[in-house]
Amino acid sequence: MKHLASLATALLFSLSAFAQSGGYKLGDKVADFTLKGVNNENTSLSNFTNAKTVVLVFTNNQCPYAKLYENRLVTLASSYGSKGVQFVYINSGAGDAGETLQDMGTKKYSPYLSDEGQKISSQFGATKTPEVFVLHNNNGEFILKYKGAIDDNPQVAGDVKNFYLKNVLDEVLANKALTSTDKRATGCLIKKY
Repeated sequence: MKHLASLATALLFSLSAFAQSGGYKLGDKVADFTLKGVNNENTSLSNFTNAKTVVLVFTNNQCPYAKLYENRLVTLASSYGSKGVQFVYINSGAGDAGETLQDMGTKKYSPYLSDEGQKISSQFGATKTPEVFVLHNNNGEFILKYKGAIDDNPQVAGDVKNFYLKNVLDEVLANKALTSTDKRATGCLIKKY
């Protein structure tokens, strides 16, 4: 029985490591993609080549964690927009999980894109909502600089001690070495359909 428990534990760790190994790695060049937005128009990553940095936020309307982070993300987008940072919100459950473009239109996110078929969330290796990916523009090519958590306290914004995303944006914009490149996101698991 003890041997069976050890085997089960080893299997879980192997599956966990495998699940996290997918997608882009830090330092990888990110390929262009196109998704439909709430305005029913297609939006591509290449639309943002004038931005210094793009923050992709994988989220959805139903996850309690995503709801807790909504105002923080909108505030960050507003604060960093004038510094050349573009936030792009991607709903990884649109279509397949019952969320429609009309449902997505109730959020304050712009642009808010539908990842029907979960091709882009799979391409990035996103596993949670919300989960962020910071892409720095290097002469028209986007390079992955950070992936993971927004901060260290999803429940209470006033109790945050580590502002991971904000710190990464400040460091990327100042061309400094990053003190954090990969923090495990806290949120709802992205269900694969």
